[in-house]
Amino acid sequence: MKINIYGSTGVIGQKSLKLINNYSNIKINLLLANNNYKKLISQSIQYKPKYICIKNSKYYEFVKSKIPKNVNIIKHSDLNLFLEKNFVEISILAVSGYNALLYFDSIINNTKFLGLVNKEVIVSAGHLFKKKNYIKSAKIFPIDSEHFSLFNFFNNHNYRLIDIKNVYLTASGGPFLNYNSNKLANVSVKEATNHPKWKMGKKNSIDSATLANKCLELIEAHYLFDIPYDKLKILIHPESLVHSIVEFYNGISIFNYFYNDMDIPLINFFDYVMNKKSINLKSQYFINKNFNLNFIKPDEKKFPIYKIFNKVKNKEIEKKIMFNVINENAVELFTKNKIKFNDISKYVNKYLSLDLKMPINNVNNIFKFQLYIKNKLDIK
Repeated sequence: MKINIYGSTGVIGQKSLKLINNYSNIKINLLLANNNYKKLISQSIQYKPKYICIKNSKYYEFVKSKIPKNVNIIKHSDLNLFLEKNFVEISILAVSGYNALLYFDSIINNTKFLGLVNKEVIVSAGHLFKKKNYIKSAKIFPIDSEHFSLFNFFNNHNYRLIDIKNVYLTASGGPFLNYNSNKLANVSVKEATNHPKWKMGKKNSIDSATLANKCLELIEAHYLFDIPYDKLKILIHPESLVHSIVEFYNGISIFNYFYNDMDIPLINFFDYVMNKKSINLKSQYFINKNFNLNFIKPDEKKFPIYKIFNKVKNKEIEKKIMFNVINENAVELFTKNKIKFNDISKYVNKYLSLDLKMPINNVNNIFKFQLYIKNKLDIK
C-alpha cells in the first residue's frame, strides 16, 4: 500500500512517519510540506519517499539540489495533476488552514482511505458531502481526538441518532483557562501556543486558547456524523482524557476516554486500513491511580469567540465559512503582533457582520468565496 502525507513536517506528519515503521506493507509515496524545507530534506534522506513537494516555491530549487537522486520533487503548481494521475491507497491530510481545499478534491477522488486532521476543509466544504457521488471511493477516518472518539463509538455501537440527546466535545480550555480578562490583554504569541496537554501547530494552539478550535470542530462533527447543531455542545475538560460524551434520552451517558496521545488515533487509523489489531498501545491503568475528571460549562465572557459562534452556527453555510476565514486571518495578525490576543474575537465579530455571498456548490467556488472574504478584511 502507498501513502501520501500532506503536512509531513508537522506534529501529525512526523508521528505518522515514525509509526509507519511498524507496518511493512505501507510504502511512502509522497511527502508534502508548506515551508519547512530543512525538515523535508531530512525526511527525504531518512524515509526515502518516491516523491516530495514543497508548497513554498522559493525553496524548490534548493530542496531539489539536496535530496537523494532516487527521490523526485514535484512543483506545487503541478500537484493536482500529479494526484489525479497517481492513485494511492492511503492519504493523511495534516496541513492546517483552508488552503488545503486547493487539492482536497484531487485527494478524495484518488485515495481509498483518508486520515483527516484538517478541520478547516470540512468546515468549508462539508456541505458538499451530502451531494450524490461527491466522495466516490474514499473512506474518511477523522484523526482529531474528538472526532476519532466519535468515529470509534459510532463504528462499534449500533445506536440511532434519535436515541441521542446531546453529544459533547471536550476542550482543554487552553493555557489561559484560569486567566482573567485583564491578564489576557497582554499575553504573548509564545504563551498562547504553549498548550497544556497537546503539542500542536501554532494555528491550532491559538485556536485552542480562544476556543475557536472547538467551534470549528462542532461544525466538523455536524458534517462528519450528521449530528444536528442543537445536539452538539462544548464542555471544558482540563484533564483532556474524555474526548467526547454521548448522552442518551434514557439518562445514560457514555464517556469516550483515552490518554491525550495522538499516537492512539493514528495507530487506530493504520490498523483500520490494514485490517489488523495493534499490540503497540499501552494499557490504560485505572486501578491504584488517583485522578479527577472535571467538566465546566464554557464561560462566554472568557471565551467570546464561543458566544460569537453560538450566534452563527444555525445561520447559512456562508456565515460558517466566513467564521473560519476571518478567524484564520485574525490568528495570523496576532502571530505577527499586529493585534492583541483579546482583539481576535473583536476582529471576528466585526467582519462577520458583512453580508457576503457567492456560489459555494463546488470546491473551486468555495475557494473563490474564501479569497473574496479575505479581500474584504483589514489585513493590516
